[in-house]
Amino acid sequence: MKTDTLFYRLFQAYPALALEVAGIVVDDPQGYQFRAEEVKETAFRLDGLLIPPPTTPQAPLVFLEAQMQENNEFYGRFWAELFLYLYRRAGSDQAWQAMVIYPDRATERPDARYAPLFALPIVHRIYLEDLAKHPAPSVGLQLLRLLVAKPEVVRQQAQHLAQQAHTNPAALPLPLSALLNLLETVLVYRLPSLTPVEIQAMLGLTHTDLKQSRFYQEVFEEGQKEGLEKGLEKGLEKGLEKGRREESISMVLRLLQRRLGALPSVQEEQIRRLSLAQAETLAEALLDFRTPQDLAAWLEELMAA
Repeated sequence: MKTDTLFYRLFQAYPALALEVAGIVVDDPQGYQFRAEEVKETAFRLDGLLIPPPTTPQAPLVFLEAQMQENNEFYGRFWAELFLYLYRRAGSDQAWQAMVIYPDRATERPDARYAPLFALPIVHRIYLEDLAKHPAPSVGLQLLRLLVAKPEVVRQQAQHLAQQAHTNPAALPLPLSALLNLLETVLVYRLPSLTPVEIQAMLGLTHTDLKQSRFYQEVFEEGQKEGLEKGLEKGLEKGLEKGRREESISMVLRLLQRRLGALPSVQEEQIRRLSLAQAETLAEALLDFRTPQDLAAWLEELMAA
């Protein structure tokens, strides 16, 4: 679940990377925008849609999902959402393509009913395990590789990418500061035991760089309120945990609504009050839920503990 969130944050900041990994060639890949789209009059929500710039009307819409867990019902939902979205856009002749990203082939659960669709050249199934064999991965592909690499090699790969970025910033597909922010985010999720100071050292950031980083700006005000000049690190850690908690709860609510339908307001409020650890536990437990009663029983047991 954490990794799903990382993918969407990565593609929101760097939409062209999704096109690169799928081999989709368009005139203006940097002009794409990545966002979620609600399909009206349904409970469906497209997790990821890459929208081309108005200046390239011939470029395709790209439906994108990162599927990091096994799910036998995934393809049924994915294709239903995709074709319903196209149906709601009656009269539009815009081209489209679809891509699903898996960590490895073992995670995918193919559905024979949709086999003919897989053969289409506009449908892309990406397996990140293949990136480990890439002879010369680009900066973007190196970022993606960090999301599935073993924790013991993430540090080394991240340091190598940061050094590469500092050495030749002009060759980067996005500003150096934006790349370092993405690297910070990945490291916080993949190596949560690292302190902000350790991340600063790994990425080759000076104190001035750190003060200009996304993390500093988001949580320094909170550190000031605590009256701690030295409390920057504490404020950073607190702010990072708060951000991960909010993202985790948001993702859990979406997964529950997709699995069980609309939730009672009382249950939704209970879930919004969960800690980060509780939200992550619920994210794993909900995979076994079959009815709303399963969620009610889980929450009741949690409150009784």
